[in-house]
Amino acid sequence: MATTGSSGRVFLRSLKTFRRSYSFVRTLPENINCAANIPATKDFEVFPNNESLIRRLHSSPTSFHRCCRHHHSHHHHGSQYCTPSKYQHTGSICPSAEPNPWCSIPNQRQLSSTSPQQLRNMKVCSMAETDPYKIVAKEMEDLAPDICKVLEVDVAKMQHMSQYYFGLGKAFRPMVCLLMAKVCNNHLNIGDDVLESQRSVAMVAEMLHTASLVHDDVIDAADERRGLESLNKKYGQRQSIMAGNYILSKATMLLAQIGNPQIISLLSTVVEDVISGEFMQLGSKEDENERFQHYLKKTYKKTASLIANTCKAVAVMSNVQEDLVDAAYEYGRNLGMSFQLVDDVLDFVASKQAMGKPTDADLKLGLANAPVLFAAMEYKELQPMIMRRFSEKGDVEYARAMVEKTDGVKQTKMLAARHSDEAIKKLAEFSPCPARDALARVSKILLEREK
Repeated sequence: MATTGSSGRVFLRSLKTFRRSYSFVRTLPENINCAANIPATKDFEVFPNNESLIRRLHSSPTSFHRCCRHHHSHHHHGSQYCTPSKYQHTGSICPSAEPNPWCSIPNQRQLSSTSPQQLRNMKVCSMAETDPYKIVAKEMEDLAPDICKVLEVDVAKMQHMSQYYFGLGKAFRPMVCLLMAKVCNNHLNIGDDVLESQRSVAMVAEMLHTASLVHDDVIDAADERRGLESLNKKYGQRQSIMAGNYILSKATMLLAQIGNPQIISLLSTVVEDVISGEFMQLGSKEDENERFQHYLKKTYKKTASLIANTCKAVAVMSNVQEDLVDAAYEYGRNLGMSFQLVDDVLDFVASKQAMGKPTDADLKLGLANAPVLFAAMEYKELQPMIMRRFSEKGDVEYARAMVEKTDGVKQTKMLAARHSDEAIKKLAEFSPCPARDALARVSKILLEREK
């Protein structure tokens, strides 16, 4: 067992690494063409492994109140770096609900005195009123069939392959996109209906995502997808690549029919980000202090960009004011980051049956996800394994053992919870409506998902 002195060194080393690594988040707009407005901060909490140090931090009024003052001084910018609430140190990302007088999301004044734990425990009006899929059931009902119509082609095999996955998944991205459209439309008193152009954006979101999955399965040599034999396994690499390209081409044609240059530019950026993110995933950084920064940037591009920019696109179509367009984007960005972090956790804790694809997939593909990067901060012997992409015999098994030995999974859950809290805060800028409560619920149940 580590002594207090050695644990202290681990804590300080982790703090130093995170100050450098998380600097990427503070410069996100310049680095990756996004609209985030995150302030530079001098101090923020990290997630140390040593519980005695944590308790000492909370027992020190000076440290605690300095942290509180810093948090409130940056609150109007949505600072996410200094949240002195106990939930971060308990490892519980889904604490039991406590009595809460709010029936919906708090306003900005309430938020100034609201802890992240209170945000996640917010009481919504009712399960029926905030069921995300029920609220957009009308718009989602024919989404997959309508996409399949867009993909119709004279070549029967190409049509079959391009339509293969639609209607099988959760359609999470179009659901979020449609809910955000309702939130924005409600804010301007347009009504509860989604504009046809906004629904087209939701279709494009699902098509871009599915095309990326088809290509991912080729790159990863995956045999399964959504509980089925993958296209790559069933038809081979060449035809799968063509099918993915065809879905992508049809998505861009549908996008062009929207006829809004700003929307076309936004969603074209998504295509660029997804491809760039895939390339980034194939590499890593020699410098361990840059490695987490590289991971965060890759995660934004490969996963969060699509959700963030489609939320922004439907907000633009509603003609809401610019700060609300940015709030829609920020909700999607934080939700996307949280989604991928939870996905990283599930790669270690979920079963193959629940996921519909093999677990331990990232390690076997040579990828160092968040739990591994957290573990590597404590066990330096993981560093060369990360650089050689776990290619030697025993690397995968050793890395998994080190993740289980450390708080890598726990810390990843905490980071996901922090992004979830930030997403919920952004919703407070919109007028109350069932769709807004549903998006808040999405942010919370995302942390509890098992697949």
